[in-house]
Amino acid sequence: MCDIRLFRRAYLEYRAAENLLRIPENDEAYMNTIAYHLQQAVEKMLKAFLECAGVTVPNTHDIDKLVRMSKNNGSRAKLTPWLEDKADMLTRWEVDTRYDIDYCVEKDKVRAGLSEVKRLLDQNGLKEELREELREPGKKELLAAFFPNNYCPKSDFEWNCLYQIYRRQLKT
Repeated sequence: MCDIRLFRRAYLEYRAAENLLRIPENDEAYMNTIAYHLQQAVEKMLKAFLECAGVTVPNTHDIDKLVRMSKNNGSRAKLTPWLEDKADMLTRWEVDTRYDIDYCVEKDKVRAGLSEVKRLLDQNGLKEELREELREPGKKELLAAFFPNNYCPKSDFEWNCLYQIYRRQLKT
């Protein structure tokens, strides 16, 4: 079942990482926490797109597996070269940052990850400002025809997510 909440959670994981990085901490465990949130943002975004493609998503944190599933199952997620190249690293950020007390993510990798995850989310329309496609006259009205009666999105972010959910129907 495709659900706006999974897109929202992906975005909020990214925002948590972004906000944590602004706090001046140099502790390795702190960087691990930020890396974990970045991994979660990517995982939840990929799972949201898979659900929108009608795929039953397995209980996994393996980013490489989710990338392969996205490619092979009609997901509309736009994958970036960074994501495909760093999928294994991101998977380690989920497990090793929480369970291996000797594992440390370097600050430069966290900063690069933050930039790349933002690019990934932006390319997939998970952002606060309204997507370009929805700025066209009449596009929101067409999209709103798929919503339950009297439902109106509360923000541009919600419009963006609903576009992801219903965009296949908009094309037909």
